[in-house]
Amino acid sequence: MSNDTTAEYGGLGESEYAEFMALAAEEGFDGDEVDAELAGHGPLPVLAIVGRPNVGKSTLVNRIIGRREAVVEDRPGVTRDRVSYEAMWAGRRFKVLDTGGWEIDVLGLDAMVAGQAELGIEQADAVLFVVDAKVGATDTEDALVRLIRRSGKPVVLCANKVDGPSTEAEAAYLWSLGLGEPYPVSALHGRGSGDLLDAVLKVLPEAPPQLFGDGLAPGGPRRVALIGRPNVGKSSLLNKVAGEDRVVVNELAGTTRDPVDELIELGGKTWKFIDTAGIRRRVHQTAGADFYASLRTSAALDKAEVAVVLVDASETLAEQDTRIISMAVEAGRAVVIAYNKWDQLDEERRFYLEREIERDLVQVQWAPRVNVSAKTGRHMEKLVPAIETALAGWETRIPTARLNAFLGELVASHPHPIRGGKQPRILFGTQAGTRPPRFVLFSSGFLEAGYRRFVERRLREEFGFVGTPISISVRVREKRTKKK
Repeated sequence: MSNDTTAEYGGLGESEYAEFMALAAEEGFDGDEVDAELAGHGPLPVLAIVGRPNVGKSTLVNRIIGRREAVVEDRPGVTRDRVSYEAMWAGRRFKVLDTGGWEIDVLGLDAMVAGQAELGIEQADAVLFVVDAKVGATDTEDALVRLIRRSGKPVVLCANKVDGPSTEAEAAYLWSLGLGEPYPVSALHGRGSGDLLDAVLKVLPEAPPQLFGDGLAPGGPRRVALIGRPNVGKSSLLNKVAGEDRVVVNELAGTTRDPVDELIELGGKTWKFIDTAGIRRRVHQTAGADFYASLRTSAALDKAEVAVVLVDASETLAEQDTRIISMAVEAGRAVVIAYNKWDQLDEERRFYLEREIERDLVQVQWAPRVNVSAKTGRHMEKLVPAIETALAGWETRIPTARLNAFLGELVASHPHPIRGGKQPRILFGTQAGTRPPRFVLFSSGFLEAGYRRFVERRLREEFGFVGTPISISVRVREKRTKKK
């Protein structure tokens, strides 16, 4: 069966799909809703939020995604290195890119401003240009308008900080920018945000269908992203596996700015390694290049199939390390954790490192671990087997019949706790995708997060899934269809 045919049935074979849909109908689930659950998600269209500092971009991002995630303070330049978020409006999903604002000043940062804006716009399918309606258009806005026009990307103009009818007249002055209708919005209070998002959907493309969970076409060298915080040894590792100096290495943290793609022969195979810029914990206004280095790192993860996360084993595990690992997991990539500078560890440090791993990395115990030295090449031969193991887990598929036999035994031996006099039960399930594995469970009631984690743990014990995150979604039967 071709990949195209398999994709039509949510990743299942045609006969398996027919049997599954019959089971769903028997249990009272609507066929269209089941199809929606099985459908894979295509690569999401990207909306870049651009504008000068302190016009309310991060506040608007929080409004669009419906939760407070982007850092907001009443001063410019506080946007940190988590820069993309998933959003949904009117049933359509898309990705929001929070680019951060940068000041033009007498030190010549205008060139940096232009470069940063161009990068954000380059990665986007459409642009949401945010202007402070109370301030109006400045020279910075004029410069950004020229950049947007040169890109040819569709644009929606947001006149922010319009808190009432009295300030709508100020928003009207922004027609002078020549970008079409300015949509008056109060990102803080939500006023006008619905009309703005309706306009955004008109210029964003629909998410195309995809055959695999990662949106990447199969074939060619496997793609490996090297990620980690600054100066952890990513470039040194790349040079070591390549057997030559391909990337500049300097003791000054953050010398790598752009992802560097290299085709490298390793373990008898050709791999495409992507050396990414280090991710800093916080990016200040004066460190614009570091902010956009993190944006490029996110883009590198989007291109990769497996992420090798380098951790400096000689130092205490930092919040940056756990957050970077979370970035790879959230991106749905296979994960290998490489503890670098292992040759510098004494017995005491190794003891404390094991305790730190048990405490801080308990959520990724499934990730293969290699202890290496990028400087000396120690244990470098273990890297390829770890990557291959993670990729194998990432692409593992469990037949629906075998999965349901497993779920039946699981429910019988470990039923969901009774809550409110009711005991929800998993009725049946299927694996709706791979790369990473995605499971859909159909149940008679709400399954608590703790029970879903238990199901994931048992799935891993039974079927492996080493080196890959697992997605489990639950579809609750609203009411049983009565047969006439």
